[in-house]
Parts: sequence; C-alpha cells; structure tokens
Amino acid sequence: MARVTIEDCLDNVENRYELVHLCSKRVRLLREGDYSRVKSKNKEVVTALREIAAGKVKHKLKSEYDSEEF
Repeated sequence: MARVTIEDCLDNVENRYELVHLCSKRVRLLREGDYSRVKSKNKEVVTALREIAAGKVKHKLKSEYDSEEF
C-alpha cells in the first residue's frame, strides 16, 4: 500500500467521526510505546491510519464492555 486514503479506512469504520476518534486514540497508544500492528517506517499518525485500513485496529462495541467499567 503506497498511500493511505480516507476511503481505505472508511471500509473498516462507520463514519469519519469514528475514524478520527479511533486514529487519535491509536496514535496516543503508539506514542506511549505500544507495538505497531503493520510494518511502517512512518510517523504514528500514518501508522495508525495504515492499521485501520488493514483492519488490524477496531473499536469495541458497547456490548463488549463490562458493566463494571462504567
């Protein structure tokens, strides 16, 4: 994959708002030292977008959370 586009990522998330939220959350994790799920020599933002486009990173559904976490 030479370039990551919004359309590549939107195949794996429902809308642009979710994409921005998921990407920003993932960038924070990568900056804190989490390992990358795709091979990338780019900065954290591009790496996060590549992970989303590849389907390696997804949001949890509300039903997947324990009721104790809220």
